[in-house]
Amino acid sequence: MMLMFRSIASKSKTSNTALLLLRAIASQSLHSNITNLHPPNANHSYHSFSRRHAFSFSKPRANSRVPTSQSFCTASSDRDSIEYDVVIVGAGPAGLSAAIRIKQMCRERNADLSVCVLEKGAEVGAHILSGNVFEPRALNELLPQWKEQEAPITTPVSSDKFWFLTKGRAISLPSPFNNKGNYVISLSQLVRWLGAKAEELGVEIYPGFAASEVLYDANNKVIGIGTNDMGISKDGSKKENFQHGVEIKGRITLLAEGCRGSLSEKIMKKYHLREKGGSEHQTYALGIKEVWEIDEKKHQPGAVIHTLGWPLDHKTYGGSFLYHMKDKQISIGLVVALNYQNPFMNPYEEFQKLKHHPAIKSFLEGGTVIQYGARTLNEGGFQSIPYPVFPGGAIIGCSAGFMNVPKIKGTHTAMKSGMLAAEVTFGALNEGLDMDMYWDALRNSWIWEELHKSRNYRPAFEYGLIPGLALSGLEHYIFKGRHPVTLKHGKPDHEAMNTAKSHSPIHYPKADGVLSFDVPTSLHRSNTNHEHDQPPHLRLRDPKIPELVNLPVYAAPESRYCPARVYEYVADEQNQMKLQINAQNCLHCKACDIKDPKQNIEWTVPEGGGGPGYSVM
Repeated sequence: MMLMFRSIASKSKTSNTALLLLRAIASQSLHSNITNLHPPNANHSYHSFSRRHAFSFSKPRANSRVPTSQSFCTASSDRDSIEYDVVIVGAGPAGLSAAIRIKQMCRERNADLSVCVLEKGAEVGAHILSGNVFEPRALNELLPQWKEQEAPITTPVSSDKFWFLTKGRAISLPSPFNNKGNYVISLSQLVRWLGAKAEELGVEIYPGFAASEVLYDANNKVIGIGTNDMGISKDGSKKENFQHGVEIKGRITLLAEGCRGSLSEKIMKKYHLREKGGSEHQTYALGIKEVWEIDEKKHQPGAVIHTLGWPLDHKTYGGSFLYHMKDKQISIGLVVALNYQNPFMNPYEEFQKLKHHPAIKSFLEGGTVIQYGARTLNEGGFQSIPYPVFPGGAIIGCSAGFMNVPKIKGTHTAMKSGMLAAEVTFGALNEGLDMDMYWDALRNSWIWEELHKSRNYRPAFEYGLIPGLALSGLEHYIFKGRHPVTLKHGKPDHEAMNTAKSHSPIHYPKADGVLSFDVPTSLHRSNTNHEHDQPPHLRLRDPKIPELVNLPVYAAPESRYCPARVYEYVADEQNQMKLQINAQNCLHCKACDIKDPKQNIEWTVPEGGGGPGYSVM
């Protein structure tokens, strides 16, 4: 049974007014099927922060605490405004770790700061997808008693294999991963548990609220965010349930939106944070994943397998993973670097091919798919870290990009970045410290040391698979991250694609419905849902480019790199091919925002609560 989110309502009149306002807005825009987010056998023994359940009008808990620094006022515009000490955008590992750490410091130092976390998903964890072999280093620092507190981290890594795949064989290689002490987990389940811990400390969490714009004062300082208006139809007219968005203002704003966060990208451009940090452009990959329930006889709890090679060509960086979770479940996925060159490549179809490999299908045969999803991830590493501080706040977690590519891990670094930002935020609000100290804290932390040592692995593969293996092997076994030269990344991902005339079309086999599946079937398993009658959140900067450039020059790559069939070309009445955007299919993976060759697609947030409904990813 889905547990109810217990909002932390203050006994003060002004704070109750603010909370009632948010509840009223949420109640006007609930879409159907929100509650159907949990597949069979999912573990529901911890909180599920649901938009549908978050705003029932229950009595405040006796021990609820909202600091007096929170206030409610009417803005000069048509929108209402709520004020907090700290506003965090995104209830993922970084955002929730930051919220928890701020509240911990309040208790340690007898201070009182109000902290609000906004989450665009219908519930905390609904938009969270990761492999995930979890390194608990940051969690050990944040919540040392996590084992006693029943964190959903119960499956230690039991074996660690690394295969090079050809079409018919799996060749064992020495494993470069050191996963001793790590755990196979569901990250969406872990963040729901973190949400419960944050709420116990007094953090206010609001699922179903999409931060659509950054608010600035007259001096160009960030003072919070605005949520998007709700109840607007496709044609821009206001529906009966129309509600203005809300201005949620904070003395400090932390952006924890995850990879390619829409507000974070705007902030980085506005304040030239990449230039200020001396960083390169970010590079990305697309991860496509399924969770299966398999035959108990084939299940090996904690077994970890990573692969390189087939089905990808030797010019494309990427690989697959197969992790044995608990409860007879495995997670299987394919990660494809988005600097791939062939416009005819279809990452979704490559994933379907992978599952037919003899070494892979032996695990899957007789099993059942529970859930499907996709998400982009940062691969730029050390070279691509921007300056993370802007006037009025900071960027944390995967919005900045702290993934350790050779480890294939970013959760522990995202959490640690949130914790460091929290400590500086507390000092800035209580002791007059400068938020720029977050940059210093990062560079003096184990995040910096770890990413510096691993900085040359990903760019080594710019030269192809075999040279990449050779260079990364030297880096791992000989230089051990101490090479004096720092390799640079190649072209930005959107510039890497060749024209269609340079390649031949790829003919993928038809899905068999047993191991491989068509997109509509997979999309159903993602629990994706958007209100159909709303303005599209996927916008074309120039509506002519798809027909004038993408289709004739690149053979319509958006119809293939999207893992949810959002983009397709259909004939109009004059039999001319036109791009049709099926925004309701969107998994919020952000691949289109990254890979479009002319950067013509802008990903913006839809109405809050829309998107996938992951529960075991």
